[in-house]
Amino acid sequence: MSKKHPIIAVTGSSGAGTTTVKVAFEHIFLREGVNPVVIEGDSYHKHDRAAMKIAMQEAEEDGNQSFSHFGPEANVFDKLEETFKAYGETGTCDRRYYLHSDEEAKPFGQQPGEFTPWEKIEAGTDLLFYEGLHGGIVDGDADVAKHVDLLIGVVPIVNLEWIQKVHRDCEQRGYSAEAVTDTILRRMHDYVHYITPQFSRTDINFQRVPTVDTSNPFIARDIPTPDESFVVIRFRDPAKLDVDFPYLLSMLDDSFMSRRNTIVVPGGKMGFAIEIILAPIIESKLKERYM
Repeated sequence: MSKKHPIIAVTGSSGAGTTTVKVAFEHIFLREGVNPVVIEGDSYHKHDRAAMKIAMQEAEEDGNQSFSHFGPEANVFDKLEETFKAYGETGTCDRRYYLHSDEEAKPFGQQPGEFTPWEKIEAGTDLLFYEGLHGGIVDGDADVAKHVDLLIGVVPIVNLEWIQKVHRDCEQRGYSAEAVTDTILRRMHDYVHYITPQFSRTDINFQRVPTVDTSNPFIARDIPTPDESFVVIRFRDPAKLDVDFPYLLSMLDDSFMSRRNTIVVPGGKMGFAIEIILAPIIESKLKERYM
């Protein structure tokens, strides 16, 4: 951790909705005049799209049916830790992008599914912001979590997560429902061993819970709307973050406390809740840089 060069990480599974939280952070950064360096978790995969297909096929031929982007074999956790460590110590680090689509690849003159070359981020940014699968990973010698000053988990209940992933991958990325289901099954081992343990290390978890039937996520025609859900917000150590629960309850209509460290808010207020909870925490982290 570093007071001078703070690191904020948002971590969650594929389809969990980390992008929603990322947008809320972007609003905070813009309003508060914060200049972040943004790191995308996909850029720390070990293989590009073509190489990943080959690696997956080779793993299956060797009897490994659970090779996935969730696990250590398909990622460079040591490089991610190196990035966080370097930024925390110096305010600079290396960065690259994974190009998901033609639109993202065109400005670089590359093909979708490729990585851009590593580039040096110069000094002068206010903080590092990470969004991806492994912001709180601990595996073997790699301990990414220890370098993070504020770790946020985005954790919808698993059936909702699967509904969101099926809809996103089918509608936005052109996969069949069968292919997405196969991916979910293949990733299950790594999901249990490498994704879920991170949520015990997070400072705050945002968990969306639907109030409609999601018992069979693979036939759901629609993603439950925000108004058809609640968001459970758990703080690991409210005193450390100076959380003012009476203030939050007064600002968030129809919210309530379910435990001493947990507030529940209507799903439609999730973005607002994220902003009023995190803005003062970020402001405090930035003030600590000069203390």
